[in-house]
Amino acid sequence: MKKPGCYSLTTRSQPMNVSQRTDALREKAKQLGFSLVGVCPAVTPEGIHHFHDWLSAGYAGEMTYLVDRAQAYEHPRHVLDGVRSLLMLGLNYRTEEPLADKAPHQESLQGRVSRYAWSEQDYHDTIHQKLKLLRAFLLDLAPRAMVRGVVDTAPLLEREFAQLAGLGWIGKNTLLINQQQGSWFFLAALLTDLELAYDASHETDHCGTCRACLDACPTDAFTAPYVLDATKCISYLTIELRSDIPTELRPDIGPWLFGCDVCQEVCPWNRRAPSGDAALFAPRHDMNPLQLAPLFELNDDAFRTRFRRTPLWRSKRRGLLRNAAIVLGNLGSTTAIAPLQRGLHDIEPLVRAAASWALGRIQHPQARQALQNRAPHETDAGVAAEIKAALASFT
Repeated sequence: MKKPGCYSLTTRSQPMNVSQRTDALREKAKQLGFSLVGVCPAVTPEGIHHFHDWLSAGYAGEMTYLVDRAQAYEHPRHVLDGVRSLLMLGLNYRTEEPLADKAPHQESLQGRVSRYAWSEQDYHDTIHQKLKLLRAFLLDLAPRAMVRGVVDTAPLLEREFAQLAGLGWIGKNTLLINQQQGSWFFLAALLTDLELAYDASHETDHCGTCRACLDACPTDAFTAPYVLDATKCISYLTIELRSDIPTELRPDIGPWLFGCDVCQEVCPWNRRAPSGDAALFAPRHDMNPLQLAPLFELNDDAFRTRFRRTPLWRSKRRGLLRNAAIVLGNLGSTTAIAPLQRGLHDIEPLVRAAASWALGRIQHPQARQALQNRAPHETDAGVAAEIKAALASFT
């Protein structure tokens, strides 16, 4: 006798129909921990023209992989040839609340990390493991099916398809928002050439007249509601940008070492958003918040050992130390001079440049002396210019 919620393989006399197959897949996804599950057809996303306009405006910055694959985003067939259906999935990552104040005490020398990056394991690995199990389940139901699971690395407009699958609406902060779940969740997709029973698209926008996310953005990265200039977004600046952070934006980064949660923290729909699997995304003790000074003592091997399997690896050592120097400069504490002096002699020009700027922000005789000592030995023109500007800032 089949237990409730269990699905046996189809038989020749009674094949599983589209509705049954879809229900089985939904239930399995929920058993695997996905908090949101919806199904939509594989079509050209309605917002594709907005995406091309966004790219044309230069809002992607150094994310050239988006420009290079722009045409591939026009249909999911470029992710899976012959695809007919998408199972859109949401996985809640909300656990504990940030322990650091939004404006940390300057003596703490701590930096904030976006809460999605707090856990021991990169979320890509966590979700891919679940997608493999979901794919295997579907192949048990339909052995000849074509199936592929993806997590934000394939050319797929996930938020567009999640809205089409009824999971929520794209808010003014450009994130998908669900009335019950808020926006603290990852999106993933399972693509298949099978026909599934589709959900109704989410047609209602529940942002109303609210401007909380637009007004709270520290760098004014939203050029209009629903339009984000990524080149000004703190998440882009601290994760995707490989070069120097623009000088005029550095003070607005504030305490953010990696990513930014401001537009989600102020969203009313996140006030009552539930917590996810605490065990799955349990924060590392050193991520919420993260001590900045020890970062400048890490060589490449030590950095790899500490961060290789976490999302922070994406910034690489030079990027994370650049960010740390900027945050230390924003904190303005004299206790930051010692780690910034180490940064001033780092092997990476990117780190030395940021440390130079940060020492100029502290405005202390010891900081000025460190810059003066370094100036005659600096061989990189960009860093030399940062040192000169920092020294000129002293009154």
